Amino acid sequence: MLAIDDLELLIEAARNAGEIARPYWKANPEVWDKGDGQGPVTEADLAVDRMLHEYLLSERPDYGWLSEETVDTTSERLGKARVFIVDPIDGTRSFIHGDDNWAHSLAIAEEGEVIAAAVYLPLRDRLFTAIKGDGAWLNDEPLRTGQRCDLDGARVLATGQHLSDEHWIGGAPKFVHKFRPSLAYRLSLVAQGRYDAMFSLRGTWEWDVAAGSLIVSEAGGQVTDQRGKTPLFNQSTPKLDGIVAGCPALANGILSRLK
Repeated sequence: MLAIDDLELLIEAARNAGEIARPYWKANPEVWDKGDGQGPVTEADLAVDRMLHEYLLSERPDYGWLSEETVDTTSERLGKARVFIVDPIDGTRSFIHGDDNWAHSLAIAEEGEVIAAAVYLPLRDRLFTAIKGDGAWLNDEPLRTGQRCDLDGARVLATGQHLSDEHWIGGAPKFVHKFRPSLAYRLSLVAQGRYDAMFSLRGTWEWDVAAGSLIVSEAGGQVTDQRGKTPLFNQSTPKLDGIVAGCPALANGILSRLK
């Protein structure tokens, strides 16, 4: 199966996900706390997850499955050549609060590398896509990361707690700091060049960043964990040691300053 065919499948699935999620938005969906610090889940998350699981695996029955909202069958997915890595709604808290900065994040990984990706914001009709080795796009317009090298003044997406001096050699750089709840959207904004970099210094689940990482890479950026290691996907424990993304010069500058 060609990656372009897989991407077309992801695009159709992402748009279908938007049609399912949209009626729940600002409609007081039922919400549960998943416990263990995992945050909330809504009936919209579960409805989107059910559709994606049924639709994608009906089209690619030989692929594995990893989703935030599905019980992980680790041994089964590790035995598959290709695996769907999905976050049905990335930015669930935004969804609950009536904000529009949430996204459907869909990726396909092969031998540890993401080969096709789609991040879709249905309320804004923004579709970020990428194919390994063939570029990244926003609604069919090619993407390119910014080329800023200086840390001071760089526009970054991160949580405020990760900007405290305790995390940085010589204190935190003088970033221009903003925040978006969805990691997939943060990565996509870096790929677009609207922000220079993004980082998270806490453990990061694969489903949050698989799609966005390919979009950044194919836009000319660099994506690593907070120790500078290139992430591998579809791992037995699907969690990264944080994430740092931006143009290579800036991303490496951030890595060199982290404790």
